[in-house]
Amino acid sequence: MQRRPRSAPTAPIAALARPIALTRAGLALERGLRAFWPALSLLALAFTALAFRLPALLPPGGGRIAAGIFGLALIAALGAGLWRFRWPTRAEAIARLDATLPGRPLTALTDAMALGQTDPASAALWQAHLDRSARAAAGARPVPPAPDLAPRDPFALRIAALSAAVMALIFGAPLALFEPGARPGTPGGAEAAMGPSWEGWAEPPRYTGKPGLYLNKLEHDAVALPEGTRFSFRFYGAPVPFEESVSNPAAAPDAAADPQRRDFEAVRSGRIHLGGTGGRDFIVTLLPDAAPSVVLVGQAERRADGKLSQPFHALDDYAVTAGEARITLDLEAVDRRYGLSVAPEPRPDLVYDLPMPISGSRADFSEALVEDAAEHPWANLPVTLSLSVTDGRGQMGDTGVQHLVLPGRRFFDPRAAALIEARRDLLWSRENGPRTAEILRAITNRPEGLFPKADMAPTLRLAARRVEVPGLTPEVRDEVAAMLWQMAELLEDGGLSDALAAMEQAQQRLSEAMRNGASKDEIAKLMQELKEATDNYLKMLAERDAQKEQGPQFGQQGPSQQITGDQIQQMMDAIQKLMEEGRMAEAQELLDQLARMMQNLKVTQGQGGQGDGPGSQSMKDLGETLREQQKLSDDAFRQMQQPPGAGQDGMGNEAVPDGQGATDGGQSLADRQRALRRELDRQRGLMPRLGAEAGDAARQRLEEAGRSMDRAEQALRQGENGAALDRQADAIEALREGMRNLGQAMAEEQGRGTPGQGAEGEQRMGDATGGNGARELPRDPLGRTTGEGGRITSNQDLLSGEDVRRRAQDLLDEIRRRSGERLRPEDERDYLKRLLDRF
Repeated sequence: MQRRPRSAPTAPIAALARPIALTRAGLALERGLRAFWPALSLLALAFTALAFRLPALLPPGGGRIAAGIFGLALIAALGAGLWRFRWPTRAEAIARLDATLPGRPLTALTDAMALGQTDPASAALWQAHLDRSARAAAGARPVPPAPDLAPRDPFALRIAALSAAVMALIFGAPLALFEPGARPGTPGGAEAAMGPSWEGWAEPPRYTGKPGLYLNKLEHDAVALPEGTRFSFRFYGAPVPFEESVSNPAAAPDAAADPQRRDFEAVRSGRIHLGGTGGRDFIVTLLPDAAPSVVLVGQAERRADGKLSQPFHALDDYAVTAGEARITLDLEAVDRRYGLSVAPEPRPDLVYDLPMPISGSRADFSEALVEDAAEHPWANLPVTLSLSVTDGRGQMGDTGVQHLVLPGRRFFDPRAAALIEARRDLLWSRENGPRTAEILRAITNRPEGLFPKADMAPTLRLAARRVEVPGLTPEVRDEVAAMLWQMAELLEDGGLSDALAAMEQAQQRLSEAMRNGASKDEIAKLMQELKEATDNYLKMLAERDAQKEQGPQFGQQGPSQQITGDQIQQMMDAIQKLMEEGRMAEAQELLDQLARMMQNLKVTQGQGGQGDGPGSQSMKDLGETLREQQKLSDDAFRQMQQPPGAGQDGMGNEAVPDGQGATDGGQSLADRQRALRRELDRQRGLMPRLGAEAGDAARQRLEEAGRSMDRAEQALRQGENGAALDRQADAIEALREGMRNLGQAMAEEQGRGTPGQGAEGEQRMGDATGGNGARELPRDPLGRTTGEGGRITSNQDLLSGEDVRRRAQDLLDEIRRRSGERLRPEDERDYLKRLLDRF
C-alpha cells in the first residue's frame, strides 16, 4: 500500500502571510523612524510655532528668514533620511518573525533533506521534524517595531519636540491652521482666527488667609472680597472691552502700554465689566478691614522676681501681625526730692515687642507682657505704658496711656535698700555723683557687723571715690551701678549664717511686706523664704540635740513647746491664706504667735529609743524625696494643661506660675528632676545594709525609681510632658515600694512589728525635724482620725468656730484639689468624687 504524499514544506509559511506582512510593515516603520526622526522633530517644532502664533512676534521680514532656515533644515533632514532608509524585504520579515519563535521553525520548514532521501526511516524522521516545526510556526505573532532611538538621539531632542507639539494641541490654536483664508505666520492672523477671550483672578491679601478666586469659574456675578484684593486679567485674541470702577484711577496703569493684561488693587466697591463673547459683569463689594484693637486686662503686676507682668487682649478681623509696648518716664508724677530733684539725663523709651501666639489664631487672643526692668533707672518710678498692635495693612490700634509705677525688685533689707537708692540717684543723673559718694561714706562709716563680708566696706569706699570725681563718664557710672546692684542682692538674699537670725529676718521681711502692701506674688516668695528659714532652724536644733552640744541655746530657757511639722505647715498655710484674703491684721497676729512658738521650740526624742534604729534617717530623707517628686509631677501636669507654647519652650523649660518662682528657684522641670535624681543617689549611698530579702528589695526598688527619674528628665527636655508624667508615676510607685521594703527591713533588724505603728494601730507622726513626735491616729482625706475598728471619729466639733462657712468652703476646695490629682489611688479618687456628687 502506497502512502499519500505530504504537502510541500512551504505550505505552513504561506499560512503565515498576515503575521509576515505586519512584521514587514513594523520593520519599515522602525527603519523610517530611525531615518526620519530629525525631520519629524522639525515638523513638530514648526507646528508648535504656528499653533502658538510665534511668527507674529518676529520683526518684519523675520518670518521669511525663519521659514527659509526651517526649509533648508527640513530638506537636509529628509535627504539624510532617504539616504539611510532601506525598504525591508519579505525574507527579512520572515527572519525577524522566525527569531521570535523557539527553535526557528520557519527556517526549518524551508530546509531540504541533504542525505538519506532514499532511506524510509530517515525520510520518516525528517517528516516528523517538519510536522513539529509546522506546529511551532502556527503560533507566530507579528513582531512590533523597535526603533531604539535613544542611542541615536542622546539629547532627547525628539521628546522635546513631541512635548511641544502636545502643548500646542492643548493650549494653542491648531485648528486655525486649516481654516480657509487663514494665513499662519502673518501677524494678527492667529488672534483673529482664535477670537477674543479672557482670564481673571482675584487674590485677597495674604494676611487675611482667604483663598484666591478664578473669576472665569464663578457662577454668580456678585462677589464680596477683603479690602486690598488684587485683580489680574489676561486677554487673548481680539481686544476685549473692559471697564472697572474699583481701583484708584491715579494708580491704575496705562492700558495702552500693555493691552493684553490689567492688574490693579481694589480700594472701593464697584463694577468690573468685560464685553464681547463670554463677557461678564462683576459687582464687587469690598469688606472693610477694620483697624486692630488692644486693651489692657487689669493693672500691671510686680512678680516675685521683680518683673513686669501686664496681661492684654488683642483683636482684629483677620490677624494681628505685630505689637509693641512703650514705657515712658512720667516726669510730672515723680516726687522730685533728694536725688531726683535734679533734671534727669535723657534716656530713650523702653520698647518691648508684644508676645504673639505661636500657634492658633491671631485674630482674637490674650497674652501677657512679661519683661524684666528691675535694673532700669526708672524701676519703681512713675511711668506711662502704652501698647500698640499692627495688622497686615499697616493699620494700628493702641491702648492709650496708662499711668503706673514701673515694677522692679523691692529690697526689704535696709542696707540693700540704701544701696539701691544711691544707685538710682546715680543713674538718674551724673550730677548726683557727689551726693552718692556721701551716702556711701555714711553707710561705711562704722562697718563693724554691718556687712557679711569684710571686703564690702572697702569696695563701697572705692566706689565713692570713683563717682565724686568731676567729669564722671557713663562707663564708670554703669560699672559702679552694676556693683551696687550685686552688693544689694547679696545683702538681701544671702550672708546670714545664724539659723535663728535668718528665720527672724524672714519674719521681719514678711511683716514689712504686709505693712507696705506688697503684691501676692511677693508675699508668696517671702512666705516660701520663711518656710525654708524655719526648716533650716529646726534642722539645726535637731543636729544640736543629736550631738549633745553644750553652748548658747536658741530662744528662751523656759518650758519648751511641742509642735509637729504638720502643725507648723498648717499655721504657715493659714498665714498665707489670710494675707491673700487681705486680712493682714489677723495674719500678722498669727505670724507673731508662730515666732514666739519657734523661739521656745525644743526638739525632744521619743521614749524608749523609738525612731533611733538604723535607717530612720533614710526613711525621713526618702519621704521628703517622695513629696518633692509628687510636687514635681503636679507641676508637670499643670504645665501640660496650658495652651501650646504658653508654659514651655520645647526643651522642658517651664514658665513658673505666680507664687512658685521662689519655690523652685526658677529652675526648669527637667533641671528639678535631675536634682531630685542626684539627691536619691546620695540617699541610696547613705542607706544602711538592712536585712537580707527586704533590704535587697528596697535597694532594687530605689534603683528602679532612679531609672524612671532619668527617663522622666529626658522626656521633659524633649517637651513630652505626657510621657514624663508616666515615668514620674513609675518613680513615685517605686519610691513607695522601696520605703515599704526599707521599713520592713528596719522592723526585722530591730525585732519589732510593722514599723510606724503602735499596739493599737496608731500611726507615728514626725515632728518638725522629721523625728519622733506625738502619736496620732491615721486620718482620712478630710483630716478625720480613724478610731479603733476603722471607725471614722473626731474629737473636734467641725461646725464650731468663728467662720463655719469659710471652713466648709476650704474643705470643699481641698476635696476638689485632691480629686483632680491623677497620681492618687483610684479608690481614694472615687471616694472623693462621691463626696463631691453628694455635697
